[in-house]
Amino acid sequence: MNKKYCFYPPCLVAIFFASGTAVATELIYEPVNPNFGGNPLNGTYLLQNAQSQDSNEDPDKYDSMYEQPSALDRFSDSLETRLLNQLLTDVGDGNSGELITDDFVVQIVDNDGVLTVLITDRNTGDKSEIVVSGLNPTN
Repeated sequence: MNKKYCFYPPCLVAIFFASGTAVATELIYEPVNPNFGGNPLNGTYLLQNAQSQDSNEDPDKYDSMYEQPSALDRFSDSLETRLLNQLLTDVGDGNSGELITDDFVVQIVDNDGVLTVLITDRNTGDKSEIVVSGLNPTN
């Protein structure tokens, strides 16, 4: 079975005019990276792509050095905070007090409306004194 294809002259004319309607323009380079003049909105996208492909781990990363405090440490911190709050409440009532922890010695004295807080570091021996005046001693 032999088929012969032949183009009719009207088809050739139509193909000739259809091919002539194609328009060509010159290529214009537009950079993607905002560092080289591209759209600034591409910056986040490019950074996320780069970070997702980064397989290197930083050995000095701060998150890897963090250790969750134990339940006993959290309880001790909470208890120290509660005792310090109670000590300050007692000073507000006109009483003096002292709190001794593993790290610090806290002494609080109220002298006629002048509140003196003396904090001593037990490890180094450094002392800090905080003086607050203008308190009402009748409270």
